Amino acid sequence: MPRPRMQALAMASLLVMAAIWGSTFFLIKDVVTRVPVTDMLVVRFALATAAVALVLGLRRQLVLTRDVVVPGTLLGLVFGAAQVLQTYGLERTSASISGFVTGLYVVITPLLTWVLLRHRVGTLTWVAVLLATLGLGVLSLDGFTVSPGALLTLASAVCYALHIVGLGRWSDPRTALSMTAVQLAVVTLVCLPPALLDGVQLPATAPDWGRVLYLALVAGALTMLLQTWAQSQVPATRAAVVMSMEPVFGALFAVALGGEVFTWRITVGGLSILAAMYLVELSPLLRRPRRGDPPVRHPEESGAGDRGGSWTLRS
Repeated sequence: MPRPRMQALAMASLLVMAAIWGSTFFLIKDVVTRVPVTDMLVVRFALATAAVALVLGLRRQLVLTRDVVVPGTLLGLVFGAAQVLQTYGLERTSASISGFVTGLYVVITPLLTWVLLRHRVGTLTWVAVLLATLGLGVLSLDGFTVSPGALLTLASAVCYALHIVGLGRWSDPRTALSMTAVQLAVVTLVCLPPALLDGVQLPATAPDWGRVLYLALVAGALTMLLQTWAQSQVPATRAAVVMSMEPVFGALFAVALGGEVFTWRITVGGLSILAAMYLVELSPLLRRPRRGDPPVRHPEESGAGDRGGSWTLRS
C-alpha cells in the first residue's frame, strides 16, 4: 500500500483508539466503586496479555528478539508507571484536574521529540498543539490548585508522552503484535505490587466481568496494538494531537450513555481539538516546496514506517 494511504490508515487507527479510550471513562468510574483500582488494572492487563499471547500462539508469529523485547519492556515500564501514577494521582485530586493534567502529553510530546530526538517541530505543529491544549482545558479544567495529586498526574503525563515518543522511535509494523504482547505483560507486572498489598479482588458479578473484559480486550489489547502499529507510520507529535480527541469522545459517551448534559464546554473544546487535528494534517501540504526546489524531507515527518530510514533497534 502506498505510504500516504498507510499514514491515513494509521491516523484513522489512532482516532479509533481515542474513541475507545473515551468510551472507558464512565465504565471505569462505575467499576472502581466495587473493584479497587489497582486490582482492576492487574486483571485488565493480565487478560489483555493472555488474549494477545493466544493470538500469537495460534498464528505461531511470536517474535522475542532483542529488537522486540528490549524496547517493548522499556515501553511497558513507562506505560505501566503512567497507569499507576495516574491512578494514585486521581485519588488525591479531582477528576477534572486529573483529565486536564494527563492531557498535557499533547504538549509534552513535541518537547520530548525536540529534546531527546533532536527533531525540529514546525510552527504549524506548535499551533496545533496549542489549540489541542486549549480544547483539553475547556473540556476538563474547572479551577486548578497545585497538589500532590496534580504533581503525580503530571508525572503520569510525562510517562504517557515518553511512551508516545518511544513508540515512534521503536515500533515496527512487522513485529507490532509481539511488541504489544511484551508491553502488556510488563504493564501487568508493574501494576501487580500495589494490588498485592491487600490481595487482588476480582469482579463479583457478570456485568462487572463484562465491563472488565471490554476494558481488557478492546480498550487494552486492541488499542495497544493499534497504537503500536500506527506509530510505526506517523510521527509522535501528530499521533499525540490525534490522541487528544480522547476527552472529546469521553464527553460524547458520557452524554449519550452516562446521562450527562451536552454543554458549551464540550462544543468549544471539541471544535478546538478538531481544528488542531485538521491543522496537523494540512501542515505537510502547506509546507510543500516551491517548483524547482529540491525535495526536502522534514525530520518530524520521517516515521518509523519508512523502512528506508528505519528507527527500529538492531542488535
